[in-house]
Amino acid sequence: MTKSIHTEQRNQKTQKTQVKERTYTLRQHQPGDIGMILHKHGVLYATEYGWDQKFEAMVAQIAADFLRDFDQQRERCWIAEIGEEIVGSIAVAKSSDSVSKLRLFFVDDKARGQGLGQHLVSEVIGFCREVGYKKIELVTDRALKAARHIYSKNGFKLVAEEEHETFGKGLVMETWELAL
Repeated sequence: MTKSIHTEQRNQKTQKTQVKERTYTLRQHQPGDIGMILHKHGVLYATEYGWDQKFEAMVAQIAADFLRDFDQQRERCWIAEIGEEIVGSIAVAKSSDSVSKLRLFFVDDKARGQGLGQHLVSEVIGFCREVGYKKIELVTDRALKAARHIYSKNGFKLVAEEEHETFGKGLVMETWELAL
């Protein structure tokens, strides 16, 4: 399937790409979006991985920090929609002047397998290069195989692992980095 991508200026990002005969749109976050992302994360990870409310609490803290400290010049959150339904997201949060953190990444099962996850990660990498970050960091879990595949494919390197039972299960937290 050929994908058509229409790109405007990064500051006014709206892109459309064909997904299973539907179109997803990427845009920057607006009021209310982060709450929906939190909800989607909580439901998705409880349903697919059996993670408990501690995961949702962690995502809520990440979301609150992102909104409270939002730096419009150095941070960004992309929302992927099909119609008016949010089917994915990804964010960049400032860790320091030279280091960013990839945050709030998910792709709903309705939009999987069509390159949306790769598209979102590519947006993060391009934005981070554009604003001058030298490194992107992220924390994920070994159970998230599709996300880990995308990170590896884009040059992220696994730099640390730690076993944990934070979300009610025995898991392995991983830290990944990409030098820009």
